Amino acid sequence: MPPLDALAAVRAAARQEQFLEVVSEEEARARLAAAFRPGPLGVETVPLAAALGRVLAEDIVAATDVPPFDRSVVDGFALRAADTLKASETCPVRLALNPEVIACGHPPALAVDPGTATVIATGGMLPRGADAVVMVEQTEAVEEEDAGPAILIRRPVAAGANVGGAGGDIARGETVLRARTRLTARELGMLAAVGCAEVPVFRRPRVAVLSTGDELLPPGAPLRPAGLYDSNGTIVAAAAEEAGAETIRFGIVPDDAGLLAARLAEALAVADMVLLSGGTSKGAGDLCHRVATGLGRVLFHGVALKPGKPLFAAEASGKPLIVLPGFPTSAVFTFHAFVAPMIRAFAGLAEAESERVEARLAVRLASELGRTEYAMVSLVPGEEGPVAYPLAKGSGAVTAFSLADGFFAIPALADGVEAGTPITVTLLGRGVKPADLVVIGSHCVGLDRLIGLLAGRGVTVKVLNVGSQGGLAAARRGEADLAPMHLLDPASGRYNEPFLPPGVALIPGWTRLQGIVFRHGDSRFEGRTAEEALAAALADPGCLMVNRNAGSGTRVLIDRLLAGARPPGYLNQPKSHNAVAAAVAQGRADWGVAIAPLARAYGLGFIPLAEERYDFAVPEARLHRAPVALFRSVLASDEGRSALRALGFDPVS
Repeated sequence: MPPLDALAAVRAAARQEQFLEVVSEEEARARLAAAFRPGPLGVETVPLAAALGRVLAEDIVAATDVPPFDRSVVDGFALRAADTLKASETCPVRLALNPEVIACGHPPALAVDPGTATVIATGGMLPRGADAVVMVEQTEAVEEEDAGPAILIRRPVAAGANVGGAGGDIARGETVLRARTRLTARELGMLAAVGCAEVPVFRRPRVAVLSTGDELLPPGAPLRPAGLYDSNGTIVAAAAEEAGAETIRFGIVPDDAGLLAARLAEALAVADMVLLSGGTSKGAGDLCHRVATGLGRVLFHGVALKPGKPLFAAEASGKPLIVLPGFPTSAVFTFHAFVAPMIRAFAGLAEAESERVEARLAVRLASELGRTEYAMVSLVPGEEGPVAYPLAKGSGAVTAFSLADGFFAIPALADGVEAGTPITVTLLGRGVKPADLVVIGSHCVGLDRLIGLLAGRGVTVKVLNVGSQGGLAAARRGEADLAPMHLLDPASGRYNEPFLPPGVALIPGWTRLQGIVFRHGDSRFEGRTAEEALAAALADPGCLMVNRNAGSGTRVLIDRLLAGARPPGYLNQPKSHNAVAAAVAQGRADWGVAIAPLARAYGLGFIPLAEERYDFAVPEARLHRAPVALFRSVLASDEGRSALRALGFDPVS
């Protein structure tokens, strides 16, 4: 248990229901730098086999030459160069062979006297008297009955020819590696060559990682209602190790002030830095900042940036105690922005360099006035250079960082950035390799399966799920190779083709059965036709629907079905079939419209409404690109069609 005064401070801080002080990004960095010396934490000696990725603490000086002796760099004959000076095609020089073959690892026993030569293998030690090596193919073997074996040489050999001199690679006393070098396979090879069995390296900072929240479960545990798997613990620990830390994983701590304070005290006792991921905002359920406040001196609580405003930092027992926001995107971003540089400094690593590229923003992006916002983007090739698509998934999205190629800053005084605006994108990692195939549009699990088949054929694919209309716009602008879509034209009753702009063609895809999804046993839907079920739902004011987002093909179908009616739940408009099925399965809604495979996946009842077409808009200029042609081939193949049918889709002939 934590000391009584710490618990008292926790209780006192519990009355504080707002951010202590929101500071600028620059001020937050300055306070961290002032509180903690940005340098290595110590030195330790590790075996060479355990030194990969570590940082040298001292210069390494060679104690021996590499190679440590003169050696042959070819298979041939060791000889005296002076014996070959008069050699010519018409008057070759004859050298008698010594009764020895010099192999690697065996010192020569005989000297090379004038007029003689010794057989030597590549890497063999040069014998006494020899100062050159002639290659086998430049000699002719002869054997005279009285004189014994010999070789004929028809051209002069220069002194030092085909000889690697002692110290020619590394000389004794030479500085092989400098302190603060990160050891890769190349550096380890150099250390091994000079005989280093152990290496002085900076001690890696020990970083304790904790997650807190009653809703959290370890991956693999049964998922209970309102529960979430703890992704932050894995993400933060792995990111800390990538930055150069040794992590100590404390797992999940419930929302209990006393237990959390005790676990943090344990972590501070064994680690150089403690990272806690959980709620830091105001609210009765957010204990993290209250407990942390009771354990140390608060540096800041709240930074004027998005994502990551709730970031908290304190100095506890002389060590950093950082509370990251609970949402994954916020947690990862603030880790890379504020924590990773501290870990690298503690590990003796140089500050990571960021690569930047100029791009054009694909769509307008709104922003909140008053704080700097960092927007993650995915880059696709455009006609005039890279085009950046914002990954507007929110700070709670786990996938945003994995899909992002980089990010850009929106100034605090801007309320947004207009489409087409030139922006500077800071890349996440070194360089961005364009994908072979860019797919922008509506998502479908059938498309996922085909992309898997393409990956097996060596094609890399970038997928941005922006909806049918967003994909069609990307195809019109030439930013997408494929734009999957399922848009219904109410006037003609046809899908997709009526919406194609000039210069954009259509690749037929497959049909998907759309229908009403509901929980089994609901008498308003079970065993009824679509017309009967809809009438029963509209007649019951307690029957809650879940809609779809405006602009989606499913929304067009729903509005056509409702014919102007606005039942309860109409304004609940998620952006995916999965969200609709989940809302119904969890009882947050009673009915919605989704595709048949998801009804099966979520254990829901299904009343068919209509078949919709899921096709692919393609800029005509890209129809004959090799990756597009391969996609069409996979789509038409027996393997591709079988995969689609297994999911409940019907490929179009």
